[in-house]
Order: sequence, then structure tokens, then C-alpha cells
Amino acid sequence: MNVDCFQELLKPVTDFVSSQAVEPALVEELDRRFPHDGETFTAIEAACYKAIQDGWMCAQGAAGRRFGRVIEPSEETGGLSVDVVDLENIVGPHHRHPTGEICMIMPLTKDAQFDNTPRGWCVYEPGSDHRPTVTDGEALVLYMLPEGKIEFTGQ
Repeated sequence: MNVDCFQELLKPVTDFVSSQAVEPALVEELDRRFPHDGETFTAIEAACYKAIQDGWMCAQGAAGRRFGRVIEPSEETGGLSVDVVDLENIVGPHHRHPTGEICMIMPLTKDAQFDNTPRGWCVYEPGSDHRPTVTDGEALVLYMLPEGKIEFTGQ
């Protein structure tokens, strides 16, 4: 597994997401097209585990909060950047989503949740903000940002 293979594996998801409005209703369509127990979701999750093991994903930070941008926004990704974070029982830094954020939640601990959402999808509309929070264990979160835009507020 390398970045090019990972980007190709994500292509059905990035193609779909980049053609949709970033709004709460997108969660239902992602659940339908890429269910959390389906082939695509499971393959992406396995690729994340392998990439972390190989040292090129979630290579920044320290235990409890590891992170890193995996793919810069480009024509091939429909203008989406792709980041992956590994968070454990943490409230992360406050940030704003100028163009929205689409999250794929992959608990590493059975009951872990990301912003009160278990395994599956979570969507934040353009202009929304939050402190990314993982409770009840550890989770990987792959998030896509239209145009790669994110604003850390320092709050």
C-alpha cells in the first residue's frame, strides 16, 4: 500500500463526495453507497491500518493524537484533501470548516465514538465548527475537506 494505491482505493468515495452538496443529508447517501460493513469501507479501513503500520499515515503527533494529510486536493480527488487522524479519548483543537468536512469513522476500540457518532459517516456543513472528540476509546477518522480548507481557531 502506498499513497497512489490509497488514492485509487478512495476514488469511488472521492468521486461521489465531490459531486454532492456537503450537507447533513449526505450521511444517508454515504451510508447507502458505502455502508460501514461494506466492501469499500472495509477495504479503506484495512488500507489505513497497513499505511499506519508502514509509517506513512498518521506519522505526526504523539500517542493519543496522531495525524497527517495523506492526499492534497487535486483534480483526481475532485478537489478534496484527505487526512487521517488516530485519536484516543481526546478533545482536539477547535477548528472551522469553510467548505465543510466529510468524516469516515473507524473505531479501533469497540465502543469508541467520534463526536457522538459510532462507526460510519459524519458530515459537517460549510461554515460549521467543532472540537473533534473521541470518547470511549480510540478511533481512526479519515476526513475529506473540499479544497483542503480548514481553519484552526485557537479557541
